[in-house]
Amino acid sequence: MSVYLTKGKGYRYDFKLSGARYTGAWFATKKGARQAEAERREATVNPKEESTAETPIDMTFLDMVNLRLDHVKAYNSESHYQTYSSVAKRWTNQWKEVHCGQITPQMVQDHLLRRRKVSGYTANKDLRYLRAALRFGIRKGFISNDPTKGLGFFPVEKKIKYVPPAIDLDRVIDSADQDTQDYLWAIRETMARVGEINRLKWDDVNLEAGYVVLYTRKKAGGNLTPRKIPMTGMLHEVLSRRYQNRDAKKPWVFWRVYEDRSTGKKTAGPFQYRKEVLISLCAKAKVRYFTYHAIRHAGASLMDRNNAPIGAIQKILGHENRRTTEIYLHSIDNAEAEAIAIYEEARQKSHTSHTQNASSGNEKGANQDG
Repeated sequence: MSVYLTKGKGYRYDFKLSGARYTGAWFATKKGARQAEAERREATVNPKEESTAETPIDMTFLDMVNLRLDHVKAYNSESHYQTYSSVAKRWTNQWKEVHCGQITPQMVQDHLLRRRKVSGYTANKDLRYLRAALRFGIRKGFISNDPTKGLGFFPVEKKIKYVPPAIDLDRVIDSADQDTQDYLWAIRETMARVGEINRLKWDDVNLEAGYVVLYTRKKAGGNLTPRKIPMTGMLHEVLSRRYQNRDAKKPWVFWRVYEDRSTGKKTAGPFQYRKEVLISLCAKAKVRYFTYHAIRHAGASLMDRNNAPIGAIQKILGHENRRTTEIYLHSIDNAEAEAIAIYEEARQKSHTSHTQNASSGNEKGANQDG
């Protein structure tokens, strides 16, 4: 049946012709929907030359999300793809067979309110990813409806990101096996993103000149963009040892053998995101849990505290925007420290003056009573 009723909205038609889908909504009566459908069929089969009417576009939500995930996998990092997949499962559990044109702002808002019970951050993350998926579909011409338009983010309590102290990083690294120690040192000494170290190949390592080349997709268009990072003495030591012991058939600096759960087939490949490893190591070292990304923040803050130019820090982190780099700098600015020192000195003078005046007044009162 190509004409059907949606409770609370009205009638709509939905039909396919020559492989294309055509829809129209919302009609007050079934007769009106059928008439509009007939007119659209006629206009499609026998289009008038002067007609400029746009062909309606739509598809099931599941199909659109899968197209978006294919795009993310091709153009973004593996960790971003895994995050997107996880978030998308919640949407498709509700709307996988629903056409995008049938998803309303109220349906999205109801979903976000449920997610808000977890936290405002969680709900806002769902909204950001869903909005990006829908706008991708519109931009590619797959769909025409964006039910997130006009929906705002929930207020959240912003907190300063936890940055582990150097001693905790040392303890975690000491708790790991040799292979994982090398991996953590590579992240710590380059302040790289996890995906950049995971895709690091021996062709990107120049031990003689003392630098590594990292590639990131955090750029417009999703292109892998390279940057050179000078090696520290520790990183040179780690990579030199691994180079001597490398398997010449494997191009990656860090790799392992993975088993396909469905087929049991084993294949070698670069490291994938290893969140569970860091969770386990933090527990073993008895330190507060921190993420791989926090290691970048720790390195940036350490350079900033020791007066490294912010432009150099920006290049090392691979940021296009200086403002992004400033978010990573968790050290207290010298100007802020000096301002607090001025406040403290002025406050102490005021307090001393007040104490002295009060003491003088008490002495005069005592003399008068005597």
